[in-house]
Amino acid sequence: MTTNAQFESLTIQKAGKVATVTLNNPPVNAVTLAVYQALADCFQAANDWGDTNCIVLTAAGSKAFCAGLDLNEFLSATIEDDPRRARVIRRCFENIRKCTIPTIAAVNGPALGAGAVIASVCDIRIAAENARFGLPEINVGRCGATAHLGRHLPQGVLRRMFFTGQPIDAHEAKRWGFVDSIVPIEQLMEEAHALAALIAAKAPLGLRLGKEALNAVEFMSVEDGYQLEQSFSTRLMATEDAREASQAVVQKRAPVFKGR
Repeated sequence: MTTNAQFESLTIQKAGKVATVTLNNPPVNAVTLAVYQALADCFQAANDWGDTNCIVLTAAGSKAFCAGLDLNEFLSATIEDDPRRARVIRRCFENIRKCTIPTIAAVNGPALGAGAVIASVCDIRIAAENARFGLPEINVGRCGATAHLGRHLPQGVLRRMFFTGQPIDAHEAKRWGFVDSIVPIEQLMEEAHALAALIAAKAPLGLRLGKEALNAVEFMSVEDGYQLEQSFSTRLMATEDAREASQAVVQKRAPVFKGR
């Protein structure tokens, strides 16, 4: 296992084809502008991690996955500076969502505001039993987060969360399909890494082209989306790994992928 700590408040560990990115900003992993920037830079850099096929995004400690915006920093910000801050924050969420590598959020506690968005822009969410997801923005004089969570939650649930500022627990999140599975907190990382290893064993180009296609077709009509998916499938068909995958199935053996 190798460790890389070049990004502020982030720890990166790699084992096999899986990378674990851990947000480490105690005590509750609140996000400052520097943390947003670090996450954005990390997931942009991840696009070039040729040794990685899946990323697990989690957080340090036991108090929270991410309690949201650092309010002390926010109180010192000016209205004039808000558009610049907003661009940094948008880049963070966009870089995680559009990262070419599949991502799993291992949510080890409350994910509030920005924390809920960070979880939402990952491909899959596994939650500890103590996880909660909330949009407390109305309580601190802010708007936001609903555009991202609206990809996963019904409008009634989303609006209740926003207007009341009250979070939903892991079980309600799972009922609405936002969370894939719920596990005891002591099993969270084992479960996340097991799923990540399963994903990481697939063809690297298949994972990357597949994710690009999934992101592209999400808001398209069924017919247009399927046509675009077919074009991605044709691109994948031209790779050595695609042929190796088919041959391995026919020959009843494990595939050996080369990433080309």
